[in-house]
Amino acid sequence: MTDIKFLEALGARIKELRIKKGITQHELAIRCDFEKASMSRIESGKTNITVLTLRKISNALGTEMTEFFRN
Repeated sequence: MTDIKFLEALGARIKELRIKKGITQHELAIRCDFEKASMSRIESGKTNITVLTLRKISNALGTEMTEFFRN
């Protein structure tokens, strides 16, 4: 898997979990203290996020970080 495909898959998984929780992209961005545009770039795989960013997102979703890497 290429780096780009990995980031796209990670972003898609974040989006999937967000939708399952019934949270809008804007609400998740607020919970993470991000701009909505940043959350959009994360979910579309257009940015290489840090582990700390993943931690913020997992906390905001109330899920373990490992859930981002499950199929």
